[in-house]
Amino acid sequence: TQTDGAPMLQGSFDYASDSFYVGTWASGVDFGDGTSTEIDLYAGWTPSAGAFDFDIGAIYYWYPDAPDNPEQNFVEVYAGASTTLGDTVEVGASLAYSPDFYLEVGDALYWSASAGVPLGESFGIDATIGYSDFSDLSGADYTDWSLGLTTSLDGFDFDFRYIGTDV
Repeated sequence: TQTDGAPMLQGSFDYASDSFYVGTWASGVDFGDGTSTEIDLYAGWTPSAGAFDFDIGAIYYWYPDAPDNPEQNFVEVYAGASTTLGDTVEVGASLAYSPDFYLEVGDALYWSASAGVPLGESFGIDATIGYSDFSDLSGADYTDWSLGLTTSLDGFDFDFRYIGTDV
């Protein structure tokens, strides 16, 4: 948890044109060191080839009120692919890499896989599993998962989600 076990409201704003996008996402955090805010700035490209949709981009994780030493801000690049099986089940996989992850711990990889299905015309449900792999931190690797319900209303997307980890 990044909130000491407490629930947190999060939000994002995105702009997309053709197959390019930029956006920002923000959330409250509680790391116990005075850090109270995470703001992610991202941009990407979403080409398609045949039955596959791709997502290639970068994220800057910014903690504006974090202590300076060690550095909490970091950059991550990612690539993913998804496709629809049958008429309804969307599946995907992605890989993200940071050359100097949070708190300057060195290289980090994040692998994930997801599946989702629509629930009627207005809702969808999905599940994701991910694995964080830290090359320079023995024993720090962990698995996370989420289960979400999504919907759209008047041009706004809503995502209600439970997220857990094995740590």
